[in-house]
Amino acid sequence: MNVATDKDLEAISRIRANLETCILGKSGEIKLLLTALLAGGHVLLEDVPGTGKTILIKALAKSIQGDFRRIQCNPDLLPTDITGVSIYHPREEAFLYRPGPVMTNILLADEINRATTKTQSALLEAMEERHVTVDGERHELPVPFLLLATQNPIDFEGTYVLPEAQLDRFLMKFKLGYPEEQEEKRMLLAQSALHPLDSLEPVTDIRTIVALQQTARSVHVSDAVADYIVQIVRKTREHPNLFLGASPRGTIALTQAAKAFALVSGRHYVLPDDIKHLAPHVLGHRMILNPEARMAGASMVTVLESVFRQVKVPVGTEK
Repeated sequence: MNVATDKDLEAISRIRANLETCILGKSGEIKLLLTALLAGGHVLLEDVPGTGKTILIKALAKSIQGDFRRIQCNPDLLPTDITGVSIYHPREEAFLYRPGPVMTNILLADEINRATTKTQSALLEAMEERHVTVDGERHELPVPFLLLATQNPIDFEGTYVLPEAQLDRFLMKFKLGYPEEQEEKRMLLAQSALHPLDSLEPVTDIRTIVALQQTARSVHVSDAVADYIVQIVRKTREHPNLFLGASPRGTIALTQAAKAFALVSGRHYVLPDDIKHLAPHVLGHRMILNPEARMAGASMVTVLESVFRQVKVPVGTEK
């Protein structure tokens, strides 16, 4: 088992500190983003415009010296605009693959719900299989590969709802939200002279991130915590307020996220509190409320709170 060293924890701390200079007062959300990165999962950031989603993603790429590409999604975007295309070269007398923006370490799909469902589906293979297929030829994605997609929850005109199958492929879904009053004032004064990305310096590299991902997979999950995760997910499938509970992919995702979250927290084992903290972000977008429950004012948070009350919290989970 790979146990995190002081050097590993120092690298994680440097990345967190770097990101917190760009996005003020959002340490919890930054920790979630790093959790997704070390778990090797993808993130859907759903929030109103102007909350710093794009800045946060660019800051992450710059901090880890990762290749970064951005796709501005719109109804005219074609699948080959993402995956790349084969072009005939007369001198070579052959079709040669011209890589698309998906061939990167960190891919920002801005306003993903503005792309058509056909174009959205072009991301599914990349998200799940870590490769794309163009004209019958498979092309492996760089390692690591992280898709960070954004969408505006209050804009409906010209948008296409993400299907459940695609939502299920995102490890997490969360939002940044508005900053507190004092943090917003600090941001105003800081950015009036210099954009935070202009002075941001790398603090680690891709090789270190790959090693940290391997370390995260080795974080200990006791039998008691594993049972706790399974019981929580299974209870969502039986909950009267839910039309659809979390899938087995959700079980695996919650486990992977909990391991990475424990590593970011400086531990080599998962606690039940990690599961309770992450469940709304990992399971919330994988479940569908009944129309009656929605009309009654229920939410994914209230559903999960009732699930937690039904499942006994294990003790002695460090071993």
